[in-house]
Amino acid sequence: MVNVGILGATGMVGQRFIELLADHPKFEITALTASARSAGKRYEDAATWYLDSSIPESVKDITVVDTDPKETKDVDIVFSALPADTAAIVEPKFAKSCVVASNASAMRMEPDVPLVIPEVNPEHLDLAEIQQKNRGWDGFIVTNPNCSTIALTLTLKPLYDQYNIKRVYVSTMQAVSGAGYNGVPSMAIVDNLVPFIGGEEEKMESETLHLLGEFDGESVVPAPFGLSASCHRVAVVDGHTEAVFIEMEDDLEIEDVKNQMGNFKGLPQKLDLHSAPKNPVVIREEENRPQPRMDRNTDNGMAVTVGRLRKDAAFDNSLRYVLVGHNTIRGAAGASILNAELISEIM
Repeated sequence: MVNVGILGATGMVGQRFIELLADHPKFEITALTASARSAGKRYEDAATWYLDSSIPESVKDITVVDTDPKETKDVDIVFSALPADTAAIVEPKFAKSCVVASNASAMRMEPDVPLVIPEVNPEHLDLAEIQQKNRGWDGFIVTNPNCSTIALTLTLKPLYDQYNIKRVYVSTMQAVSGAGYNGVPSMAIVDNLVPFIGGEEEKMESETLHLLGEFDGESVVPAPFGLSASCHRVAVVDGHTEAVFIEMEDDLEIEDVKNQMGNFKGLPQKLDLHSAPKNPVVIREEENRPQPRMDRNTDNGMAVTVGRLRKDAAFDNSLRYVLVGHNTIRGAAGASILNAELISEIM
């Protein structure tokens, strides 16, 4: 078993890490960190549990410690659920001695930090060696993208491998859990839609092209197509929905597109990693699917569901579809765990 710790273990993403790791066949939770006001308490006493599941018995009696490498000396991997401003300071301290699988945005676009979706760009993990040389660390930081970016990019990858993409337009309808438990006041979202999420559109536009970009041995050259995002918060608890419009350079047939997406598999599927979905992209044929409440938990929340795949009659060589992905599983904790599983297997 690999000893792992969770940084920011009392928050919503931290709790999702605990839920997904509690019965993991390879990773054993041996350290939980939080702020100074929680340090020294049993986890069950320190955390207000937000998830539908119960607190796993295996972590209830673990004593929460300060988020300091001195307190987690015996761990090989730490999963970071820290806020971005804290992560920027804390994660490099941990990376001096262990692997940091981060869900935070602070280090994502650093030129020597791998930003990875294992099915999409596992070769970008080679940046870890460059990072270690640059920074003199024994460990390294690997990041997963923004939650809405992950769902979109998993559906774009099989298309990008087959076609020349000209432009992508995406409009998101994002769940409130993406902002954390206290992130969106109920009076702001009930009977309402908020047409702005700070920094979200910029993350989708830059991270997606980076993920689909080519690693040339030293750095990543972004994918050469345009992407425009419009992001919105809606009154859904979990599950981001995205309406996607794509212009291709090539002619296309919808059945071919469905086959490319539905049969897409990556390295995690070939290696049969524990958290890997059987099919990263699941195609639904019903005219009213996908829906977040019905489709967010597909394959334990690790698959993205796509529906309403059709040609766009207004433009040549264009298509439209709708996707749903679970933002706190595939889009957050589950993504970091899958990154760590891949690292444990190949590095």
